[in-house]
Amino acid sequence: MKEELADLTGVELAESFAAGKLSPVEVAEDVLARAERLEPHLCATYALEPEAVRAQAKASEARWHKGTPLSVIDGIPVTLKELIATKGTPKPVGTAAGDMTPQTHDAPPAQRMREAGAVLLAKTTVPDYGMLSSGLSSFHKLARNPWDLSRNPGGSSAGAGAAAAAGYGPFHVGTDIGGSVRLPAGWCGIFAHKPSNGRIPIDPPYIGRVAGPMTRTVADAALMMTHLSLPDRRDFMDLPYQELPWRQLEGDVAGLRIGLMLEAGCGSPTEPEVAEAVTEAARLFEHGGAVVEPVEPFMTPDMLDGLDRFWRARFHAEMRDLPPEKYGLILEYIRKWVEPAAHYDGMEVYTGFDQIIQMRERGRAYNDYDLLLSPVAPMPAFPAELASPVNDPMRPFEHIGFTVPYNMTEQPASSINCGYTREGLPIGLQIVGRRFEDMAVLRASAWYEKARPAQRPWPCRREAMAD
Repeated sequence: MKEELADLTGVELAESFAAGKLSPVEVAEDVLARAERLEPHLCATYALEPEAVRAQAKASEARWHKGTPLSVIDGIPVTLKELIATKGTPKPVGTAAGDMTPQTHDAPPAQRMREAGAVLLAKTTVPDYGMLSSGLSSFHKLARNPWDLSRNPGGSSAGAGAAAAAGYGPFHVGTDIGGSVRLPAGWCGIFAHKPSNGRIPIDPPYIGRVAGPMTRTVADAALMMTHLSLPDRRDFMDLPYQELPWRQLEGDVAGLRIGLMLEAGCGSPTEPEVAEAVTEAARLFEHGGAVVEPVEPFMTPDMLDGLDRFWRARFHAEMRDLPPEKYGLILEYIRKWVEPAAHYDGMEVYTGFDQIIQMRERGRAYNDYDLLLSPVAPMPAFPAELASPVNDPMRPFEHIGFTVPYNMTEQPASSINCGYTREGLPIGLQIVGRRFEDMAVLRASAWYEKARPAQRPWPCRREAMAD
């Protein structure tokens, strides 16, 4: 089995292109071969067009030969989540009820990658409307986890998580409003960074919604941030642009005050194997000189329930005018979830939204800590065919209690692998920083990446995935 170039990091590819040791064309061919071999198993991509990929790679190769690359990442393969608009490609938003009209423009993350010369390999699959932490979709084929094909890759950046773990090139971009880059990262054993809200411009923006890099290494995510974080006027909720030293990841954790949170305060309880792995990660931070203290969760069941009501009302408002024949194409699970919102009164919607404010207020209690550590999810990857871990549309968010609060508090948070279950499934560690302190999160993640035990081989090399 060849395809060795598909497993190189973005940093390695950038250095090799600059030194003339590798060509973007060679890399594109290996990545295409990897995708061709594994896509029948994983179903991670949408709109993968090999000839368009080859044309982009040849154009990049020519720029490197002339000494005029568009950036250091020129020629590096990247995938973009299907919800991120790309000019000329329909955006069905994961549902059979979607609009198949080709998009007229690139959304900001897509435009930043094109401007830098990255080679767009494909879009990556999502569940209906990005509403599930699952690869289940009424439009796309069922996405699966490369570590165990019977398991879910997570979502809603489902295909992105699977593609990154399987080695469909080094760069992947997802979006996250409640955990949608961190959950698949945790369940697929990769790294993901949910930046401070507004750090990466996005269109359309919304409360809690961000875009973020999904990669195999912290350094690759940081390299992507140098481009993804560039300003774009279309995002009316963006932060003032800062030229942060994204690639300066050196540092240690000595003297940091770190909170360790093992229960979310709402939703499903943390499973023992997950708690053990996160606790062991915290011990490594202690050995590195950090002061680690157990902390109580600030989320409550009322907060999660209120957010659920508000999201149901929002989705109902968007779906109520769909023709019946279109509405009937949406996953039954999502229809059952949203339909109670038709009977909400104004107070139920308002008190639901108010729980976002409660999250923001109560989350301030932890501002004395430099970082917080927690599980990404309370359980490992769940069966592939399920819409959510408990698979109950009346309890759809039992697994996001650790992740969703930081979308609402607008704090940066990463997901990095911290161990494996007895069945060999990855376990995600979440590292949360103070609002705007993305560099602190990335540096702590880079430190932990070096300090943690050796990782298992990526699943694309397993005999079971080589059919």
